Amino acid sequence: MIKLNGLHLLLTYKCTYECDHCFVKSSPFAPGTMTFEKVKDSIDQANKLGTVDSIYFEGGEPFLYYPLMLESLRYAKQFGFKLGIVTNGYFATSVDDALLWLQPLCEIGGITLCISDDDFHSGADREDSAAQRTQKAAEQLNLTGIEICIDSPCLTSDPHKPGEIILGGGVRFRGRAAEMLIDDSLPKFPWDNFDKCPDENWDEITRLHLDSYGNLYPCQGIILGNLNNQTLNEVVKGYDHATHPIAAPLHSGGPAELVRRYNLDLKDAYHDACHLCFLARKSLLPRFPDALGPEQIY
Repeated sequence: MIKLNGLHLLLTYKCTYECDHCFVKSSPFAPGTMTFEKVKDSIDQANKLGTVDSIYFEGGEPFLYYPLMLESLRYAKQFGFKLGIVTNGYFATSVDDALLWLQPLCEIGGITLCISDDDFHSGADREDSAAQRTQKAAEQLNLTGIEICIDSPCLTSDPHKPGEIILGGGVRFRGRAAEMLIDDSLPKFPWDNFDKCPDENWDEITRLHLDSYGNLYPCQGIILGNLNNQTLNEVVKGYDHATHPIAAPLHSGGPAELVRRYNLDLKDAYHDACHLCFLARKSLLPRFPDALGPEQIY
């Protein structure tokens, strides 16, 4: 069942950064950018659906297509949606310049700015980063700014289980992280430990991401439908986790069940559930091209 209340539009997969932890493998060279026509159509369908109350614009880096982003925000605003943007603030060469970029958002109104500010985006100088300058400009303009921070994977302790070492930092080992952040010094756990999906309730989905290829997915790379050949209403009404080749095993037994059901040669140890799930899905990509993609995520 899908009870959709949030639609996240990936305006582009292109980004100024090529972060090691990126779910969707964004980079300055990544293809895939929405047209305004597709943005309008998706917003119209979300409005017609009647359950969606928020629309976020993200990527990649949505500010790379600034006119498209602004017109999309204005178009969505007329329907009364709560609006948000996810950005790394790359444009903030100074606070004054950031004010110029953000002022039009104030004129539209009601926009939440989610700013990625961590070592992956800002490097060593976290005190005077583009993200920090963006945050300061947002504060001056009374824009709601929320910091998004993912730290590098590290060993830490579980506050609820004194003495037990766990994996910290907040990274999910999927997308580029499953290739770039694998480290033998970090703990791994037997594959059959991962019998639950840690992030998604596959029986009751409330948020979907839409990319420029029409793909709709709750978790990056698991496709529930495509707006190039279906309506949003058809995807929402037609979804049944029990009949989806990836959602069904994830719902019943997590990534471990994905391995069992398709008899995958992945019975080893992994950093986390996403690590096993991503590798399992990558191996299944040729078998389920309508349920997994786009290929650039893998």
